[in-house]
Amino acid sequence: MKILLLGSGGREHALAWKLRQSPLCTALWIAPGNAGTAELGTNIALDPNDFPAVADLVQREGIDMVLVGPEEPLVRGIYDYFQVHFPNLPVIGPSQVGAQLEGSKAFAKEFMLEMGIPTAAYREFTAATLQAGLDYILTQTPPIVLKADGLAAGKGVVILDDLAAAQAELRDMLSGKFGAASAKVVIEQFLSGIEFSVFALTDGKDYLILPEAKDYKRVGEADSGPNTGGMGAVSPVPFVDEALMKKVEETIIKPTIAGIAKRGIVYKGFVFFGLIKVGGEPFVIEYNCRLGDPETEVVMPRLQNDLVELLQATHEGILSQQQIVMDPRSAATIILVSGGYPGDYEKGKVISGLTAVKDSMVFHAGTKNSSDGIVTNGGRVIALTSFGDNFDEALVFSNRNAEVVKFEGKYYRRDIGFDLH
Repeated sequence: MKILLLGSGGREHALAWKLRQSPLCTALWIAPGNAGTAELGTNIALDPNDFPAVADLVQREGIDMVLVGPEEPLVRGIYDYFQVHFPNLPVIGPSQVGAQLEGSKAFAKEFMLEMGIPTAAYREFTAATLQAGLDYILTQTPPIVLKADGLAAGKGVVILDDLAAAQAELRDMLSGKFGAASAKVVIEQFLSGIEFSVFALTDGKDYLILPEAKDYKRVGEADSGPNTGGMGAVSPVPFVDEALMKKVEETIIKPTIAGIAKRGIVYKGFVFFGLIKVGGEPFVIEYNCRLGDPETEVVMPRLQNDLVELLQATHEGILSQQQIVMDPRSAATIILVSGGYPGDYEKGKVISGLTAVKDSMVFHAGTKNSSDGIVTNGGRVIALTSFGDNFDEALVFSNRNAEVVKFEGKYYRRDIGFDLH
């Protein structure tokens, strides 16, 4: 089977690594890919949001399956585009309506409300209802959570402790701070607890639960500083026991998949549940319509199934015939980032030490091949994933290799998992 994987980050390298383990995968193309995916298949320099270019590649190479890594092509409707042009081609990802679970915070909130799924109380506002929004903030107890309705590259959520500052932020957001993404803003009740991520693969009626994970978004140690795309992750999560997972499945996963079916939404792909445990009860913070990054870099190594087989069953609507098999060991990943990230940073720094890594898997994120060798090409550069009997043991290997891999300005968090002891 010839497979096309769309995307270029650490998530895509981990997916490519997993796809290549399947005897069903005879050839792999990655668009646009990175220096790591180039070792597993053929990188193609095209934009995953350029649907005609993707379709040309599919036709030219006789592609048998498309796996969509990032959210933007899904929110823009790549699934629907292929339904029109290649109706029989398996495309793993939701339809454009299904992708609204991530593409619109307001859509997701309305969906959860209708299906009785536990989430924070909220109201939504636009420029036309700005005054009502400013008044609403004054009725709330800080901290105040403001979320741009649309995709804002992980930067559209602001949490403020001061009511006046929250009012100023609402004005800024509705004035175009995040462009079209903040034309509508959701103001949400703040939930205090500990976060974790759960992933399901669904064919629209049945689902399978993948290994859960916990990622670390803040750039600074002890979860300080601005949000990033993710600085590290662990799986399994020590506090996510059988009782909590049963609650997650019964109160969140089941009603979500049932809601997708009830609304007649076409959804053949991954659902990411961004969850928070509040006093022993799970609540949904957000949905994503694809796998998370860097969580994929700990989830894929723990998944012992043939991924291509699972994706085929998803496309064919026979997911109920499959069972997930997990590696019982713990996996932990540490992300090496460019100096200055998530603010301004330089690219093109030569990376050394990759071949000297021992006892860890190397997943490339922001890298590319150049005449100088492999160089940095993004904010998040390399993910180092290791196994251990527990996450602390796994982190020893990842931390050791974080010193082995070198590039100018390299930074990483040395305290991943600090809150789990």
